Amino acid sequence: MQLEALIRSLEAGAAAIPALVGGLSDGEARRPPAPGRWSVVEILSHLADEERDDFRRRVRMTLEDPTQPWPPIDPEGWARERNYASHSLAPVLDDFRRERTASLAWLRALSGADWQRAYEHKKLGTLRAGDLLAAWAAHDLLHLRQLANTRLALVQAAAEPFTTRYAMP
Repeated sequence: MQLEALIRSLEAGAAAIPALVGGLSDGEARRPPAPGRWSVVEILSHLADEERDDFRRRVRMTLEDPTQPWPPIDPEGWARERNYASHSLAPVLDDFRRERTASLAWLRALSGADWQRAYEHKKLGTLRAGDLLAAWAAHDLLHLRQLANTRLALVQAAAEPFTTRYAMP
């Protein structure tokens, strides 16, 4: 595993995610691109919660004692229970930045971690700490794509009655 490359990917996400949502108003950031799809603030709220309550916690637990059960997670339930849709852009973005900064500091401080340590997941089987770190970096990229698509939908809506077809192959 190329640990440094994965950490750099998470650092790049820490820069790219705020850049991708820059310039949005609160109203735009709260507008879902389509019914049943998450808005920018919902995506960012999810990312902050995943930093705090999923990836960093589960990687740490797997490295420290993979026999301990992981606390349950419910990203879809969190969106409803924590009322993501009502959040404002600036505080949610600050929360993500704070959590990612803590994650990166923790990852950089690790020395001699055994990335082969494995947790036995009831549904997914054996998950090594390295698998979780790789999934964390991939998760960023999946949500960067989601944010880009959401921004595109906002641009298309703002352009009406004009279209973006000239830019679309």
